[in-house]
Amino acid sequence: MSKLLISQTTKEERKEIIKKALGLSLLGNKMPSDDVLSMAKEYIEGKIELDEIQKRVLQKYKIKKDENK
Repeated sequence: MSKLLISQTTKEERKEIIKKALGLSLLGNKMPSDDVLSMAKEYIEGKIELDEIQKRVLQKYKIKKDENK
């Protein structure tokens, strides 16, 4: 994953990474949430790393799962 770090990519490369990731997400017929799209923009802008997005998304769905018990 080090090839995807902000320090190892340009803004244009990060845009392409996100474009591909969102394309894969859409294959499952689900549009990413506004929260996920916002985090993707933060990655493109160089504000947060992909592993932080992953942590936030997993935490979000863990909380939702716990609330549904």
